[in-house]
Amino acid sequence: MTGIDGARERRVHAGDVELCVAELGDAGRPTVVLVHGYPDSKEVWSRLATRLAEHFHVVAYDVRGHGRSTAPRPLRGGFTLERLTDDFLAVADAVSPDRPVHLVGHDWGSVQSWEFATVGRTEGRIASFTSMSGPSLDHFGHWINSRLARPTPRRIGQLLGQGAKSWYIYLLHTPVLPELAWRGPLGKRWPGILRRVEKVPGGDYPTPSLPSDAAHGAWLYRDNVRPRLRAPRADAYAHVPVQLITPLGDRFLSEHLYDGLEQWAPRLTRRTLPTGHWVPRTRPDQLASWITDFVESVEEGRTRTAPRGRYADRFGGRLVLVTGAGSGIGRATA
Repeated sequence: MTGIDGARERRVHAGDVELCVAELGDAGRPTVVLVHGYPDSKEVWSRLATRLAEHFHVVAYDVRGHGRSTAPRPLRGGFTLERLTDDFLAVADAVSPDRPVHLVGHDWGSVQSWEFATVGRTEGRIASFTSMSGPSLDHFGHWINSRLARPTPRRIGQLLGQGAKSWYIYLLHTPVLPELAWRGPLGKRWPGILRRVEKVPGGDYPTPSLPSDAAHGAWLYRDNVRPRLRAPRADAYAHVPVQLITPLGDRFLSEHLYDGLEQWAPRLTRRTLPTGHWVPRTRPDQLASWITDFVESVEEGRTRTAPRGRYADRFGGRLVLVTGAGSGIGRATA
């Protein structure tokens, strides 16, 4: 049995899957929902979740097909961003039915959370979004197209640089081989690779479900990457305040991917860390501090205004954040 120490667990039904949801902290406080990436499970958040639980109601769930959440059948077509949005809304309704939640995503948890934070059907359901190591696929698609449309040596260099960092995405699109690798030698060696290369401490992570998590999670890429990069949404604007935390030593994502992000997220706070990709494991204290400050600033900065979106009736009369649309609000390093 795996899980986050001290967490209360429940099962939440979301269409064709059942999600394993862990909760820590006082349910009467603002709710922070943590969404993990690839090839992880909710346990990637264990070090951060316990710290955040001192201030908030913290929720972490296994994404469909990962950890102790069930997988869709068939796998193909079961991991689209639309279905992942359904899952998030099911979790949010179960754990915080009367208040918007603060969203935190890492890696593919951040990729899908960008979808949550930019589609109309979640408007009013999310109070803020903290993104780590996972861009919006729509923003990524526009980033590529803008550089192809107006090529310069610098822009072409950025494209080639990110293309080299994305080598694993090409492999994950090949049939069968990724599943065989994860269920075989790669799955066995992965914990050691994380410790040696990424300096990730051991303990309760990764969990024994890693081989199946990684095999199922390959469909996150297959179901979403090519369709969105070919035809990125033109309306992918964040309807919530966004905090972007960029690890400058990320082996998989270039910091240049976020150039011009203020166009898509006008209420943006930028922060950087001189560390690698798995920041929830390597820098939990710094993340806890930044997320706490950000969430509290959003909570304290709310003023009464008319709610918008499909959840206006549910949250009518509550306080919502109103800020200006200035770009690049806040930048910090640690």
